[in-house]
Amino acid sequence: MFSLGRQGPEHDDEPYDGRPARGAWSNLGRLVIAAVAAGVLVAGLALPVVGGTGAVVVNASDELNLKPAELVEPPLAEKTTVLDATGRPLAQFWDVYREVVPFDQIADVMKTAVVSIEDYRFYQHGAIDLEGTARALARNLQSGGVAQGGSSITQQYVKQVLLNAAVTDKEKKKALEASYARKLNELRFAMAVEQKYTKDQILEKYLNIAYFGAGANGVEAAAKRFFGVRAADLNLWQAATLAGAVQLPVATDPESGRKNRARLLQRRNVVLDRMAQLGKITKEQAAEAKAHKLGYKGTPLPGNCTSSPYPYFCVYVREEFLRNPAFGRTEEERARLLYRGGLTIKTTLDPRMQAAAEKAIKEHVFATDAPVASEALIEPGTGAIKAMAASRPYGTSARRGEMSYNIVADKAHGGIGGFQAGSTFKTFTLITALKQGMKINDGFTVGSGFRASGYSDFKNCKGQPIGDPSHTITNDEGGGGFRTLQTGTWNSVNTFFLELERRVGLCETIRTAMSLGIKRADGAKLTEYETFTLGTNEMDPVTVANAYAAIAARGTYCSPMVISRITGQDGKVTDYRPHCRQALDPEVADATANILSGVFTKGTMSRVGGIGRDAGGKTGTTDDQATAWFAGFTPDLAGAVSIGDPRGAVAHKLNNVTIGGRYYPAVFGNAIPGPIWKDTFLAALKGVEPTSFTPLNTERFGGCGAECRPVSPPEDDRPDPDGNAVVVTPGVTRER
Repeated sequence: MFSLGRQGPEHDDEPYDGRPARGAWSNLGRLVIAAVAAGVLVAGLALPVVGGTGAVVVNASDELNLKPAELVEPPLAEKTTVLDATGRPLAQFWDVYREVVPFDQIADVMKTAVVSIEDYRFYQHGAIDLEGTARALARNLQSGGVAQGGSSITQQYVKQVLLNAAVTDKEKKKALEASYARKLNELRFAMAVEQKYTKDQILEKYLNIAYFGAGANGVEAAAKRFFGVRAADLNLWQAATLAGAVQLPVATDPESGRKNRARLLQRRNVVLDRMAQLGKITKEQAAEAKAHKLGYKGTPLPGNCTSSPYPYFCVYVREEFLRNPAFGRTEEERARLLYRGGLTIKTTLDPRMQAAAEKAIKEHVFATDAPVASEALIEPGTGAIKAMAASRPYGTSARRGEMSYNIVADKAHGGIGGFQAGSTFKTFTLITALKQGMKINDGFTVGSGFRASGYSDFKNCKGQPIGDPSHTITNDEGGGGFRTLQTGTWNSVNTFFLELERRVGLCETIRTAMSLGIKRADGAKLTEYETFTLGTNEMDPVTVANAYAAIAARGTYCSPMVISRITGQDGKVTDYRPHCRQALDPEVADATANILSGVFTKGTMSRVGGIGRDAGGKTGTTDDQATAWFAGFTPDLAGAVSIGDPRGAVAHKLNNVTIGGRYYPAVFGNAIPGPIWKDTFLAALKGVEPTSFTPLNTERFGGCGAECRPVSPPEDDRPDPDGNAVVVTPGVTRER
């Protein structure tokens, strides 16, 4: 009973074949001339009044030039869908919410309803309904105004195409201006559309482009928004509601209050009556459908990162797309593509690893805690970000304790400023020493305090002396004596690393860090002071994790990567490969991994323990426990965890605090970040065959060279199980 049909009351005996009838255009020309001469609005053309009778004389063949004109039909603005690595949706981006569906995925009753109310002779007439226009003209002449409209569905489609193609306000005004030129152009375009497509194709295009209200463009989005169903599953009263909304989508927008909903209900019933009058449904079916309430569900429109199950990762994807020239020449072009281009973006996010990170964080830090823990997981050798998690939910509600910026990433990807990275930066000084030929057991004797002997002890990358001989940096629990690259790293001894940095060079250490992608989270230039090795620069977990991933990949640094494939609206597929370079000598990276593996067995993570496979890492705690870190890696996965108070780490230190329901007199890198990292990696790598580190080249790095341990080492060379180190210089970090 709901079949669309080609016949109906007052229809011709033969169905319309999609081509204009012979003589139709000359008849149309006469009709237009008559309308203009009468000086009234023609219903079919909506020509504006120009004065009294006879004010305008139009030559149908010359002035009107009613010949088909090709309509440029840009792809419809359509939502972009973002997928995780397994192909499951994680977010949608749009500024015009629309899902284009083919004709056979739209319920027949929906097609019947919209044709019945908008253009019931649609399948019998050409680009313009001459009969309908003549009837509207007579009615308008009688009323002296515009009492009845007559635009065909084809004309309405043309108007929507022109409006949707407009970008600027000026272009939109031009698309809607009341002028002869615009209306005649629309008619020419409609003639071409009728010649180019079948009636079914035109109706399909119209239903996909029409705005139904409540932010829903196209029938699929409208069906979901209004009733929580697909367009293919619409029933009679639902279809009649949507058909009624098309004519006045703003006035009947159900999101705008009770009056609008009442208008929409009234419009629905008008559609049902019209369908019954045309014989498309029975009077009984109409009455039964009218007995239903409006039934508007207001299903939330999908999209934006707040509604994503992985909001921090979602924000990173969005900002990466908008900023990366690989996805468009200008930011405006990229934004238009992201929000209107109907893309399908496949990302690197691994749901299993994401779940592991989220669970580990929740077990150690509550969402209601003032300090926030965040973690990033990255695949060595590709830079693929596998997970981004934080203890605080993402959003804009302060009452619910939500966080409105991306604490896991840098400012370029939605973050703000990050936290000082602490002793995780000592790794870059260690690498620099190995690059310069030191062996793992080379070392020197240090005291419990370090003071530069002069300004020239340290020089920044401009060659300027910036040593500070006025302050002494000390170790928390002594920590003096002979330290090697191994023992100094395992126990994170400040005085050892300051002396090591003095020997290998501050600028050389900075360049090593930069070669591994280190940059400040706030986008500013790295600060170049003697305390660089103590991690005084603010970092984000993604940047730190990715630097450590390069060590795991034997010195291959890859830019952080979240987008692996994009499928365009036209079905074209573009794959994106990692951008990698050799940042370190592979054997230097191997030696670094060898030393950092001892952190789990002989150093600051020995109380926490390892994960049952080859792994290396470094703890970090800043001055007076303002923030705490752990960065670590296996050959298969790297990760970094930070914790700090976003209200201000210096003002709200991690001393005498309760986090995750547990009291901490002081939070160090091995207290919360280290256990989070361990729990994450145990779950994330479950079922993954362990990969071993490449063994140390003992001939090159084994033993010691020119700076061996003294024959009778002082007693305090024994490893400090806690590895505490203190900085007393104001504004400088204290590390563990």
